[in-house]
Amino acid sequence: MAHFIAPAELSQSLVPWGTAKARRSVLELLILGFLAGAYIGFAAHLATVVGTGDFDWLGMKKLAVGAVFSVGLMLVIIPGSELWTGNTLMGVSLLERQITWREMMRNWLLVYIGNLAGSLFLAWMIAGQTGILDGPIGVSAVKIAVAKVSQPVPDSSHNLAYFFRAVGCNWLVCLAILLAMAAQDIGGKILGIFFPIMAFVASGFEHAIANMYFIPAGIFARQWPNVQAMVETDPAVMASLNWSSMWIDNLLVVTLGNLVGGSIFVGGLYWLVYIRRADH
Repeated sequence: MAHFIAPAELSQSLVPWGTAKARRSVLELLILGFLAGAYIGFAAHLATVVGTGDFDWLGMKKLAVGAVFSVGLMLVIIPGSELWTGNTLMGVSLLERQITWREMMRNWLLVYIGNLAGSLFLAWMIAGQTGILDGPIGVSAVKIAVAKVSQPVPDSSHNLAYFFRAVGCNWLVCLAILLAMAAQDIGGKILGIFFPIMAFVASGFEHAIANMYFIPAGIFARQWPNVQAMVETDPAVMASLNWSSMWIDNLLVVTLGNLVGGSIFVGGLYWLVYIRRADH
């Protein structure tokens, strides 16, 4: 008896998986989207904590941050919720004509709104209300957020570089979802999620829903006196961190890159190899 679902069957299972998501009610999608946004936010906060301090072995620090961030997708998949980046795989159901464009866009819009609400709520709660970020962790949160909206990139624009970082991110996130779907027990699902998620974070790639937590957390963390005293970033750079730049200099382009990474490089190519050819 196989302990995992083989590639062809796994790819074909995306069709009913996506169809079921398209049939969920508005309320279900908003609630489950809210939960997924919060779950990714918990992982982002944990990653901020782990990345704070004098642990300067660059590769190992990134490995540690990526390792703890993987808990976010574990919480999304195993208890169950709706994450927009994973739902880019619904394109497989669309290609098989099991759902319509309208049904897919309805799911994406509602889940994206739910993810945003959950991420913002958690950022407000942790960064703005608990006091946990009134110190070095808050400084880390601010520096992470500032980089995400204003980091200069040699020989490229910030937004173009972040688009390609987002492509790489959701390519790996959607592979993590496939590995979790292929596993037949909870231990296998955890391992299947862990390695690709650790890889995307340690690699420096960009996830739109995570950034819905990271950037607001930095904005909220600036209120704390100790953070204001400790942040050494140039005032002009700090001024670039706001609700407008969150969208213009990060979320719009990262969302587009995530869409390409998940829907084309995972869903589209596996559909082409394992589903379309099987149909003809």
